[in-house]
Amino acid sequence: MDYSFPRYLLSKQTVDDRALNKDVLNALRVNLLQQPVTVIEVGAGIGAMLKRLIQWDVFCTGDYILVDAMAANIAYARQWIPQWAAEAGLSVERLGPDQLHLGDQAHDIRVRLECADVFDFIQKNEKPADALVAHAFLDLLPMPASLEKLFLLTKGLAWLTLNFDGVTTLQPIIDDSFDEKVERLYHKSMDGRPSGGDSRTGRKLFDHLRSLNAQIIAAGASDWVVHGSDGTYPADEKYFLHFILGFFESSLKAHPELDPAMFGNWLAERHAQIERGELVYIAHQMDFLVRKRS
Repeated sequence: MDYSFPRYLLSKQTVDDRALNKDVLNALRVNLLQQPVTVIEVGAGIGAMLKRLIQWDVFCTGDYILVDAMAANIAYARQWIPQWAAEAGLSVERLGPDQLHLGDQAHDIRVRLECADVFDFIQKNEKPADALVAHAFLDLLPMPASLEKLFLLTKGLAWLTLNFDGVTTLQPIIDDSFDEKVERLYHKSMDGRPSGGDSRTGRKLFDHLRSLNAQIIAAGASDWVVHGSDGTYPADEKYFLHFILGFFESSLKAHPELDPAMFGNWLAERHAQIERGELVYIAHQMDFLVRKRS
C-alpha cells in the first residue's frame, strides 16, 4: 500500500470532524467573536483546520498562519487550500508563493504558509497571535517545556486539540493477550520517541497547564471512533485505518517482545478486517481551550 502522509491528513478530516469536542469548540467560537483576529497553527499539516474553522463560521476575518516542518505538507497545502476555497465559493488571490487572500461577503482572510520547525519559527516570530492552534500535535512533544515555548506564540488564547490519552481499541478481538500486548507496546513506543511525546498527554495536560498558571476555559474528550456500515466506511476512512495500522507496523516492527510471524499475521488480519468493513477503531483523546496568564 502506498502510504502518503498528505492523503492521510485528507482522509482523517471526517474522523476529526466527529471527534472534536463541540463544547470546547463552542467556547473557542465565543472567545473569537471579536474579529479580525490573528491565528497561528503549529503542526498545521495541509490546512484542514483552516478549512474547518471557515466552514464552521468560527474564523471569518483576519490572518491565519500555518506552520509545519514537513515540506510535503506545505507543498500540498499550496495547491489544496486554493482548490477547496474556490469550491466553497470564496475568491482566491495569490499574494505571493506562500500567501493567499480568501474572501466573500462574510470572510476576509489572509493565509500565510510557513515551512519551518515550530521552535525555529518561535525564535523568529515577532508578534504573538490572538490565538494558537495545536491540533494532534502536543502528544509528539516533550512536556511541559514545549508548551511553555508554544505559549510565546499567543497573546492568551490556545486551542489544543486531539491530545492522545492512552487508550486504543481495535475490534473484533483477534487474541486477547496478543491484542493487549500490541496495544501496550504501541503506547510504550510513543513514550520512547527521541523527539519526546507521551501516550497520556491528554490527562497530563491538566497538570502541565496548571504548572504554567494557564486558565482552562473548557476541556473534554475528543475520541476518534471509526466503524463501518454495511461493509463500507465513510469518505476515505478506509485509507485512514490502513494508515493507522502502518503506524503500528513502523513502531513495532522487529520489536524484541513480539514474535515476528504472529505480528505479521495480526497486521494481515487487521488489514483484512478493514477491507471487509469490520474493523472498529477507537482512540481516546482530549481537547482544551486555555488562556495563558501573564
